[in-house]
Formats: sequence, structure tokens, C-alpha cells
Amino acid sequence: METPCAVLDRVPPEFLDCPPERLIKILPRPTLFDLKGRDPRPLFVSVLLHGDEETGLEAAQELLRRHLAKGLSRSLLLFVGNVEAAAASVRTLPSQRDFNRIWPGTSLAQDPFVRMAQFVFDYAARRPLFASLDIHNNTGANPHYVCVSRLEPKFLALARLFSRTVVHSERPLGVRTAAFTRLCPSVTVECGKVGEGKARDHAIELLEACLSIAELPDHPPAPQDLNLLRSYAIVRVPPAATLSFDGAPADFMFAADLDHLNFSELSAGTTFGRLGNGGGRLELASGEGDEGTPAGYFDYVDGEIRLARAAIPAMLTTKPAAVRQDCLCYLMHRINMQGERL
Repeated sequence: METPCAVLDRVPPEFLDCPPERLIKILPRPTLFDLKGRDPRPLFVSVLLHGDEETGLEAAQELLRRHLAKGLSRSLLLFVGNVEAAAASVRTLPSQRDFNRIWPGTSLAQDPFVRMAQFVFDYAARRPLFASLDIHNNTGANPHYVCVSRLEPKFLALARLFSRTVVHSERPLGVRTAAFTRLCPSVTVECGKVGEGKARDHAIELLEACLSIAELPDHPPAPQDLNLLRSYAIVRVPPAATLSFDGAPADFMFAADLDHLNFSELSAGTTFGRLGNGGGRLELASGEGDEGTPAGYFDYVDGEIRLARAAIPAMLTTKPAAVRQDCLCYLMHRINMQGERL
């Protein structure tokens, strides 16, 4: 019987230089590479969970070009996710689930995508994993940062290998990093926009470090070495509402450079946009481990959408499709390493 995803113990040579839009010709479905290294504790890496986020693929390809011939210093489990969406250069196809919402802990009903994620998780769970990296890009202007689901020393030490900016988040449900926290230190790596700056080089540096270090320290980084935040609210535009970022009339009209507010300390009264067509309200969901609806983040005054309290946004985007498929942004506050809000 065919497994929910392909499992290969060798890398096809043509994979090493294949662009994401042609990858489906080599890997016709999601594929897990199980590659042996001198240290048997594997590093688990996922790339292309979103088909238009290619930095992780490029970094993994470069890593393999450097090390396959002489042998990997550590075993590697490399999961190459949504090759169909990559062929179309989109995050997710309309017929698909979001590949970063289907992992154990998801609220989604069982379907082929959820079963595939469970298969990959179970396969990895049979191995003594060293650490887990899920590599992503953003559609808006963001610094390179890391997301963690646990504020434990090894998790924070792993995060600090990539960035001092670390976001603690427990929502949305079903993300790959949160599932793998049951198995090993696990982080999501956010590498900014595709092709911008040194995204690929920064991801490669992290992969190299995780292959070469013997152990993650049992003590966390010093507090001054971390810019630690927590996601408290997820902001969405109502599904039936229209939106624009170019001044065109819509239910929600946002500025063309709204994403430049990301990771800024915003005070109450900061304008996010304007209401058109008679009004409406942004939808808020909890970014924490509960089902409550966070209140009091926005005021609507004279047609303006304003922050009602100080907050730090992340992942603001000016791409309407990204807003539809995920959210407008996350709202954060600073915390200490005990998870207490500052």
C-alpha cells in the first residue's frame, strides 16, 4: 500500500539544482528524505510547507551540495512539502489544506493531508531527534525571527542560533513546530521575503550550525541576548469583506506600506486603515492557548481603524491573498523568560 508521502534514502542528483516550480517533475508528491549521518540523532527540517516560500528549499539544496559527497555529520530528515503549490508559485492550492495547519494537535477533521502529516510525525517520532527546524518566508516586511511554542532552555538556545528576536506562540493550531515540541527542541524560522537580503545564506548558517554542534545547552541565553515577545491576538479580515491596499474603495482600506509597522512599538491611537462601504469590524482570535476572544485592541473612530492599546504587530502583509489565506497580522507584547508580560 502506498504511504501518504514518499520516503527516500537517497537524493536524486537533479533535486540539488531544481527550482521550486519544477520540483514536481522530480518529486511528484510530498517527500521525506531519510539521510544517514555520523551522528545518528537526526535534525528534522521541513521546507515548502507553503509553496511560494522557497528559502528553505534553496538552503537545504545548498547544504546537500556541500555535504552529500563527503557524508553528513548528522543524520537529516528533510521533509519537502507542498510541491503542487510550489509548481503554481502559490502558498496553497484552493483544493488543499494549509500544510502548516495539518499536524498533530490540529482541529481539522481527518483527511488525506492530516493523515500525511501524522505519518511524517510518527516516522520522525521513532528516531532520537536532535532538533527540528521549519523554514518559512513572509509576504510583508519583517526582520528575521524565530517562533517557539515552549520557553525552555534548549528551545531558546536553538532559536538564538538564528536570531535574538523570538516570538512565543501557541496559535494557530496544527502548526508543524508545535507538534514536534513533543519530540525535541523545535522552532519555526522566519526568513523575511523571498529573495530579499541574505535570507538563504542566513538559513544555511543555521542548518550548518545544527549539523555541527554536539549538544544544545541546558541553560537559556542571557536575558539581554533575547528580544522575547508573545503573540496575544490574531487579526483577520471577515471572509465576506473586501479589502484594498491601493486606495481602491473597499470595506477595509489599508495603507500600501502597512507592513512597515511590523515589530514596531505602536502606541494607542496608531492608524491601521480606514473603513469603507458603511463599516465593519476586524475579527480577533486568541494567540494564546485558550479559546477566548481578545478584546480592546481596536477602536473605530470617524471611519478610521485605530489601535486602542499599545501593541507590537508581526506579519502585517499588503498581499490580499495572504490576508485571505492566513491573517492580516499578529499582535504581540514583550515577555520575560518565564512567560510573564512586561
